[in-house]
Amino acid sequence: MTNEQRGEVVKVSGPLVQARGLAGVRMYEMVRVGDARLFGEVIEIRGEVVSIQVYEETEGIGPGQPVFRTGQPLSVELGPGLIRSIYDGVQRPLDKLVEQCGAFILRGAEAPALDRSVEWDFVPVAKTGDNVVAGDVLGTVKESVIVVHKIMVPPDIPEATVKKIAPVKGNVDTVVAVLETAQGTREVRMAQSWPVRMPRPVKSKMPPQVPLVTGQRVIDMFFPLTKGGTACVPGPFGSGKTVVQHQLAKWSD
Repeated sequence: MTNEQRGEVVKVSGPLVQARGLAGVRMYEMVRVGDARLFGEVIEIRGEVVSIQVYEETEGIGPGQPVFRTGQPLSVELGPGLIRSIYDGVQRPLDKLVEQCGAFILRGAEAPALDRSVEWDFVPVAKTGDNVVAGDVLGTVKESVIVVHKIMVPPDIPEATVKKIAPVKGNVDTVVAVLETAQGTREVRMAQSWPVRMPRPVKSKMPPQVPLVTGQRVIDMFFPLTKGGTACVPGPFGSGKTVVQHQLAKWSD
């Protein structure tokens, strides 16, 4: 990062860090804490004091150490390669971190969420000159036999005209289409960055109607589930929440 604004730590209490000197910082902005540049998220702002939830072990962090702004909220990358990857809670790919750090992940370690070394085939669906709106499918990328990613017009573009689009092979940063909007031209790539606290927009939501047969009679009888629906498994440590998840993954139709 260049010209990054920095403040300094004034207090550390477990995963909670308080800092000063971060003028203009916003709620839920991602920051990097300490010389190790640990991942953190702003959860409270009171005057000059900013409270930060750090998502890594804060041992060794103390008053006077720097805090760096990123200017971005906690976000995830959406695009080809997402389904086949295994991530931690801030979308760091664990397979890449193992290559960097070994079996024990070092604090502050990071790697691109989507592998830039893998190339994908983009197959256009729209044509040059087509009028499109947010959510329209511009083309597809086949990640596997089952998973096909739809590359869509970004949600912040209400309407546009396809200026350029063609089949292309490249990584997730490759430009696959150029749109002409009221504000000028916009390039569309295979991947999008999206804030995790902002719901993805939808035109309509279909109510779930098809039962999910779990194979667990107590669930199917007393707490029936639907495909596309949601469920919650609350409980204390050791009560069997993970066992229930394993059973659902193994036996659901």
